[in-house]
Amino acid sequence: MPVARSSPVVRSLLENDLYKFTMWQALLHSHPGAQAEYAFVCRNPPELPLAGLKAAVEAELDHLCGLAFTPEELDYLRGLRFIKSDFVDFLAIFRFQRRFLHVETQGDDLVIRAAGPIAHVTGFEIFVLYIVNELHFRRLEAGPEILAAAGRRLADKVSAIRAYAAETAAGPGHPFQFSDFGLRRRYSGAWQETVVATLARELPAQFTGTSNVHLARKLGLVPIGTMAHEYLQAYQAFGSRLRDFQKAALEAWVQEYRGDLGIALTDVVGMDAFLADFDLYFAKLFDGLRHDSGDPIAWGEAAIAHYRKLRIDPRSKRLVFSDALDIPAALAIHRHFRGRIPTSFGIGTNLTNDTPHPPLNIVMKMVACAGQPVAKVSDQPEKTLCADQTYLAYLRKVFNLPAVDPVR
Repeated sequence: MPVARSSPVVRSLLENDLYKFTMWQALLHSHPGAQAEYAFVCRNPPELPLAGLKAAVEAELDHLCGLAFTPEELDYLRGLRFIKSDFVDFLAIFRFQRRFLHVETQGDDLVIRAAGPIAHVTGFEIFVLYIVNELHFRRLEAGPEILAAAGRRLADKVSAIRAYAAETAAGPGHPFQFSDFGLRRRYSGAWQETVVATLARELPAQFTGTSNVHLARKLGLVPIGTMAHEYLQAYQAFGSRLRDFQKAALEAWVQEYRGDLGIALTDVVGMDAFLADFDLYFAKLFDGLRHDSGDPIAWGEAAIAHYRKLRIDPRSKRLVFSDALDIPAALAIHRHFRGRIPTSFGIGTNLTNDTPHPPLNIVMKMVACAGQPVAKVSDQPEKTLCADQTYLAYLRKVFNLPAVDPVR
């Protein structure tokens, strides 16, 4: 059943994606004084204008800023071997500061910006996204037929994965495995919990965990995640030559985690520019790569070719796919690469918000850090995001990226 309409959307400060904690720790240790700015963007027209949510969103953000980590939650984080004790001590006294978050409307659009010390504003992103998302769906028809339809779709997914697992059980290569990445755009907190619990129960060999740290703790699952775009974007502003920002970010990650959390994200300035920096040193240190834009087959083939060029057996590495996946797409990708390189899949909205209502395509991305603009130049043009077109053009020139019409 969905969360009651009077219930706060955020149930716990632990209800955040794991990679927010891992990036938070790394940035707190490396650049604690840096200032950063994040902007909310809705990429598709919603059924009802998001501007109508302003008052409700502000009330939920006030609630968020009154929350604290519980001793039990801190003990859980302390038990993750890659989370350091000083970071947990910081979280024990941490409170979100409402003054760093600004909510306005422009016509039908909801405008949300977080600006302040990176240690105080980096954690806002996922909370803002699922607050807006859940409040939006609370306004729409929410009768039993909505979740009944979602339940049927979930059962069909389970059946498809079981059938594929049976078909490929005797063949070569690693089995199909996937995890839940659906916190930010879920239909509701209760529905995400239903989905995750169902997948863990029905597909124990295929379902590996969830990015939602609160649910991982509650359901006894593995929390999943490493880094996101903002981590590498921040290094565009951290003092190295712009041409070297990816190397600087990857090196700092290696020094922070010393072999843990070894999946690197490749599409902050595109796969070609990433591979140019991902030399033998990094290719040996990192366990694999994560895809989040562009053609997944072409991307995977490029990754395999790069490993082979470096004389690294691709079968010793892993490719993680996470770009707007559904089950049929994930199964097709697995079939293509099966036996050549291990793969795994992070599936988000299609797991936790597959209902008769069209989902929102919302993001909240870093747009400035340390007093200068930063950018994501995706392998998928509509995912490119930058608030300063002059800087975007400069970034393209530095990395010899094709000039295309900028997309916000």
